[in-house]
Amino acid sequence: MSPLLDSLDRAVDRFGEALAAEETDLNRDATIQRFEFCFELAWKEIQAAARDQGLSCQTPKGCLRLAFEQGWVDDENTWLAMLDDRNRTSHTYNEAFARQLYARLGHYLAPLQRLRDRLKDLEAEG
Repeated sequence: MSPLLDSLDRAVDRFGEALAAEETDLNRDATIQRFEFCFELAWKEIQAAARDQGLSCQTPKGCLRLAFEQGWVDDENTWLAMLDDRNRTSHTYNEAFARQLYARLGHYLAPLQRLRDRLKDLEAEG
């Protein structure tokens, strides 16, 4: 497994662990941080997989669209919502937004797991 895909694999597992833990202020912040790591690794791994397939994408949004076109992700709208949430977390910390985001994060785990698994399969076929 490529180092980037291995990192994504571990990050997704750790994100799942954080989601399974009891909600506290500390765990909420840690879970959001793990989501940020997962999202960054996911779009960068999509970019690397695209390159391996002779395709190109340069931005997170472009890579998400390409992943949808290639069938690597199922629901483009969910991934675009993840991108929006990721962008919002990186610019400022807002307690109310952190609580709202934390409530949505559980919906992001399965799409991240499916992408990871599809990219593993794609790499194995490679």
